[in-house]
Amino acid sequence: MKKQVVLAYSGGLDTSFCVIHLREQGYDVTTVTVNTGGFSPEELRRIEGLSPKLGAKAHRTLDARSELFQD
Repeated sequence: MKKQVVLAYSGGLDTSFCVIHLREQGYDVTTVTVNTGGFSPEELRRIEGLSPKLGAKAHRTLDARSELFQD
């Protein structure tokens, strides 16, 4: 069974490198972006499209705006 990892993913250079590096180390990588209001819809689409191109097994975007602003 392949090792699995979940990576907090912003779509920037550092976390994009981590996707590739972790894959090379034998991990199945799932990326997660937590939207706290700092991403435009276009940026979220770009991030969601980039992750699989880099080899991530899956990507999830979590909408945490209401939790952040209500708490």
